[in-house]
Amino acid sequence: MEFKYDVIVIGAGHAGCEAAAAAANLGSKTCLITMDMNKIGQMSCNPAVGGIAKGQIVREIDALGGYMGLVTDKTAIQFRMLNRSKGPAMWSPRAQCDRGKFIWEWRYILENTPNLDIWQDTVEEILVENGEIIGLTTCWGVTFYAKCVVLTAGTFLNGLMHIGHKMLEGGRCAEPASYHLTESITRHGITNGRMKTGTPVRIDGRSVHFDMMETQDGENDFHSFSFISKPRQLKQLPCWTTYTNNEVHDILRKGLPDSPLFNGQIQSIGPRYCPSIETKIVTFPDKGQHQLFLEPEGEDTRELYLNGFSSSLPMDIQLAALQKVPAFKDIVIYRPGYAIEYDYFDPTQLKHSLESKIIKNLFFAGQVNGTTGYEEAGGQGIIAGINAHINCHGGEPFILGRDEAYIGVLIDDLVTKGVDEPYRMFTSRAEYRILLRQDDADARLTERAYKLGLVKQDRYDAFCKKREEIDKIVNFAKKFSIKPDLINNALESIGTTPLSQGCKLIELLNRPQVTIENIAPHIDSFKNIIGSIDQKRDEIIEAAEVLMKYKGYIEREKIIADKIQRLESIKIKGRFDYELLQSLSTEARQKLKKIDPGTLAQASRIPGISPSDINVLLVLLGR
Repeated sequence: MEFKYDVIVIGAGHAGCEAAAAAANLGSKTCLITMDMNKIGQMSCNPAVGGIAKGQIVREIDALGGYMGLVTDKTAIQFRMLNRSKGPAMWSPRAQCDRGKFIWEWRYILENTPNLDIWQDTVEEILVENGEIIGLTTCWGVTFYAKCVVLTAGTFLNGLMHIGHKMLEGGRCAEPASYHLTESITRHGITNGRMKTGTPVRIDGRSVHFDMMETQDGENDFHSFSFISKPRQLKQLPCWTTYTNNEVHDILRKGLPDSPLFNGQIQSIGPRYCPSIETKIVTFPDKGQHQLFLEPEGEDTRELYLNGFSSSLPMDIQLAALQKVPAFKDIVIYRPGYAIEYDYFDPTQLKHSLESKIIKNLFFAGQVNGTTGYEEAGGQGIIAGINAHINCHGGEPFILGRDEAYIGVLIDDLVTKGVDEPYRMFTSRAEYRILLRQDDADARLTERAYKLGLVKQDRYDAFCKKREEIDKIVNFAKKFSIKPDLINNALESIGTTPLSQGCKLIELLNRPQVTIENIAPHIDSFKNIIGSIDQKRDEIIEAAEVLMKYKGYIEREKIIADKIQRLESIKIKGRFDYELLQSLSTEARQKLKKIDPGTLAQASRIPGISPSDINVLLVLLGR
């Protein structure tokens, strides 16, 4: 049995869903192959989307015409904007989701996407001719031919789960692993490695003493992940916080000899910034407690997720330790935490389009590139899907710069620096955080996606309307002069110093105490402008206010980005035989040869490449 497609996507996790939807919506005949159609978009670990820097990525996926933001908004059971005490560059949306509804919402979207078929099967081998992928075969003996293939297999490639000394093959709890595919890829010269991740215990909520924990409610305001979402539709639920204690830690320490992480059973490296509870007590031996977050899995289930207690210790150790937390003294669990090892491929073997440098038209996205997190996977997936379509039908690769998107930072880090542990996005990884805010993702990316054809007309019209409203507010504030006798009473009432002379409204709005909402009622013409906004009013006001209050910071960062962009414009790919450049350090020669960066700026970000090495290349280029 044979099928032919433009694009085939292997795996229906967060990367695969975005990749398949993007390629199909752009017009490619696409097939998404998954081992289980009932687990499409499965949240393997935490039933939440977003968080610090991750929330910005989801906003960017949405701005590009992807679906993670829309699915999250529709299935959210709690929403919070993190880091509101800091500047807007750090604000990060995060939502708890109903795990089951998240899956079915994704499935509904994909089943109703034109040009997209879904096939339930396991891919075993890729087919390559003359260094170019031409298709694949499955365990059911089906052959698929394709112009491009996108691999998004998550943790399923030779997946091995660990609970104490017990080891079980699988890609996720109760789901089989995928075999032979890694070997099918590496025989063509692509190198791979092993990584580890983990997940915590799942708890029966009926056994929890909620009155012994602190309740953490969400924020039921206007914020969302998509600028075209409707208000939240599901019942909004609380989370809860509690802490471990020394009794918990004593039991965990006694179990360390049976921990796969510490007895040599697991050799691969896990995520540094999401460690297991046993790693925490070893790394921080003097810390008497660690915070735990108890999070609902859905609006119609008693199942709870214990964030902060990821573990691969034996089941009896996990249970005994948890029983020493007062709120969990009568705890009943659905299943224990476990660790999982899986294959990934060295991302320095990829182009910025996420196409392999070794096998033409083969793309990699998600955890197979050494990343961790649904958001990082989704961001890679949409870029891989876009570029797979472009490779099928012609055009320039679609690449986002580090000053354009966190997705651009993510991919550039992967392909120029590689990974030695699961890569997780943080705001600190981005040089231009003030340019990459969550509130302006659509302003940065929707125009590009519209020209590409991924953002359709109705969505683009909604964006243009929002942009016009923001511009109207900002332009009015720049031009409108305000006099002391008309505004001083209002200024005193909101706790700020009265004016001694007239000024432009934008200068007044730069004061921390002054906002559009508290000053507009005192200026009739300004109040009329604000009152005329008929949709997304609060979102538009917030975006306009950020632009005005942080104007100086934004302009300064743009100047810095423009300077760095000059190095991005200096193309060096294919211009040097690095082995012959003895004026470069040995490390520089080796790494430049291996990664073969496209531009001088990319070369400068490779670990081990010094400023003097860049100067040598500039001299050789005649600069």
